[in-house]
Amino acid sequence: MILDRFKLTDRVAIVTGAGKGIGRGIALAFAEAGAHVACAARTEADLEATAAEIEKRGRRALVVPCDVMQSEALERLVAATLAEFGRLDLLVNNAGGTGPRPALQTSERFFENALRFNVTSPFLLTRLVVPKMVETAGGGAVVNISSRSSDMVQTAFVAYAAGKAALNMVTRNLAAELAPKVRVNALSVGGVDTDALSVVLKDERARRAFEAGTPMARPGTVEDIAAAAVYLASPAAGWVTGKVFQIDGGTEAPAIRVPVPAL
Repeated sequence: MILDRFKLTDRVAIVTGAGKGIGRGIALAFAEAGAHVACAARTEADLEATAAEIEKRGRRALVVPCDVMQSEALERLVAATLAEFGRLDLLVNNAGGTGPRPALQTSERFFENALRFNVTSPFLLTRLVVPKMVETAGGGAVVNISSRSSDMVQTAFVAYAAGKAALNMVTRNLAAELAPKVRVNALSVGGVDTDALSVVLKDERARRAFEAGTPMARPGTVEDIAAAAVYLASPAAGWVTGKVFQIDGGTEAPAIRVPVPAL
């Protein structure tokens, strides 16, 4: 049956940023597909809520409070996952994000933190995880959560865009090095109905502008992204690596623009 190829039965996944939004949606979708999930994020209460939902779906969950900006925390996350489950098959590098800021008001520290959060930390975690995937499961799959900001010009997002563009190239380069045992792909995500977009969606005028600028005339849902993540993590995508999939409602230009001061 073709649907069997989308199953993740008894595979073990790490999902960062699993307490809310897209990360939570992916963690629950993986559980529904049959995986056990190590849930990582900074806020333990959010992780506990995600874990409870995973367990309702008949899968095991591990709560690992983790600041992905800290290398030692990433090491502890991998060690805790292996201690609990004894194997590691899947990694979703979802934690990331940087708010808008005009370029000339973007400090060196702000810019470097954006790179650390959006590309360096996912790279470091992948570097830790991949040998364990091969050692314990014979191989695996990595899904990086990128953004359409990586390839569309958006005012006030120079730091975030640089980080996500770099993540796209990390995805492609790692895929070439790690094939055929470990597949590495990314989802380039458009505007999704999460806390990060709430400032737009809660303003009626801004929401109408956003919807008018999106061919599918609505924001994405976490389920839209989670469905694609399940595909890329599953045997259904067994011949797919090094690709950046755009999940964005059809947008080819920013659906809404952040104003910046004129020179």
